[in-house]
Amino acid sequence: MKRVQGSMDAALLECISPIKNKWRVRWDFSSDDNSYMEEEFKYKPSLEEIKNLITSYYNDDIKQKILSGFSWKGYKVWLSIENQLNYKASHDLAVLKEGVNLPVTFKFGDEYAPDYHTFSTVEELSDFYSKAVAYINNTLSAGWLKKEQIKWELYQ
Repeated sequence: MKRVQGSMDAALLECISPIKNKWRVRWDFSSDDNSYMEEEFKYKPSLEEIKNLITSYYNDDIKQKILSGFSWKGYKVWLSIENQLNYKASHDLAVLKEGVNLPVTFKFGDEYAPDYHTFSTVEELSDFYSKAVAYINNTLSAGWLKKEQIKWELYQ
């Protein structure tokens, strides 16, 4: 699977070599740079295989965007499941206990360029946590919308 540049009119499913029975499946067209995703098969893939390929691509894209696409106040925030649970636990405890667990420090950035931020107030921690949750929800919604807009009948 790779992103290629090409015509926005390219066929979604195309036999590129009848003699070798090579087929290409295309999706995720972007008019920004005239590119799309493409996968080559050594046979004509079934609609079920095409659905699995494309939905797996979008699911992986959603996961990657959630994992590494969020920033808060200039900090790059890694939203792994473990980090999400840590952020939630710290936030919930701070709200429940009126900040008794504060200050709390989180490491943002990455292993090679870590940034540390200390949250001293419930309000600041709530701002961070609510924006992280909103980012996750918006990313999921955008991904679901992309998948819902696929016209599977055009791949037959």
